[in-house]
Amino acid sequence: MVGGFLKDVVKNKVFLLMVLPGALWFLFFSYIPMFGTVIAFKEYRFSRDGFWASIVNSDWVGFDNFKFLFSTNDAYIITRNTLLYNIAFIVLGLVLSVVMAVVLSELVNKKLAKVYQTGMFLPYFLSWVIVGYFAFSFLSSQRGMLNQVFAYFGWEPVQWYSDPKFWPYILILVILWKAVGYNSVVYLASIMGIDKSLYEAAMIDGANKWQQIRSITIPMLSPIITIMTLLAVGKIFYADFGLFYQVPRDSGTLYSVTNVIDTYVYRGLKTTGEIGMSTAAGLYQSLVGFILVITSNAIVRKYNKDGALF
Repeated sequence: MVGGFLKDVVKNKVFLLMVLPGALWFLFFSYIPMFGTVIAFKEYRFSRDGFWASIVNSDWVGFDNFKFLFSTNDAYIITRNTLLYNIAFIVLGLVLSVVMAVVLSELVNKKLAKVYQTGMFLPYFLSWVIVGYFAFSFLSSQRGMLNQVFAYFGWEPVQWYSDPKFWPYILILVILWKAVGYNSVVYLASIMGIDKSLYEAAMIDGANKWQQIRSITIPMLSPIITIMTLLAVGKIFYADFGLFYQVPRDSGTLYSVTNVIDTYVYRGLKTTGEIGMSTAAGLYQSLVGFILVITSNAIVRKYNKDGALF
């Protein structure tokens, strides 16, 4: 049995070397840190004896660290914001990414399509700090571009960083601008893999472009759409920290619409220094995400086995 295993390793050594960096990344950043989840149930205090000795010597506190998330007045707000924003990101991001992929695939000039694709792909690589300053250049109360336009037309300037009602739309717009181009690549690659003879047969039958997209492109994309949606559902209790912290510039007047679980935990950790509390929040998010993925996958598998993750 060992000899057969070694033979398979030697036979597939090139492919194993290709996946080795990714496997090591998951090992060091996803699996080994799982041993640290015990901190969520302890009053962690770092000592000179080292990290592991500090974990062993810290006192057990049970579920007290979890009370930080659920026993405060902000628990409802941060949970509501995290869920609603992520639902909007998933739905709108999916629709716009698929639309963008379909539009790019239909462009006759492929060189021009690559230029458009590169232009939409670029924002994904910008850090949230840079994006936050971009947003500030538009929304600054004194020198912001939008307020200068308003002043030109004789309108009153808007205090963007003091008025919460605008920020749900601003945050959704910013995340879509940054992520849609990147996400559309997956769907564009899937479209490129569709058998061209299907479109040729549809054209012979008299189908126009919209009918081809509706009857061929979208159904052929449904498996990858399902998989991407399932993966996104698993992170529905996670919020993009940079988006909700850097873009609103940590403005206290906007907390009602920008405060999510991740930013709330960060501010609590910065104030109290309780590592156990932040670990409990991460464990809670991971556990809920795991349950959602398993549940969603079971529902999908019940109606479409080919579209399920496992």
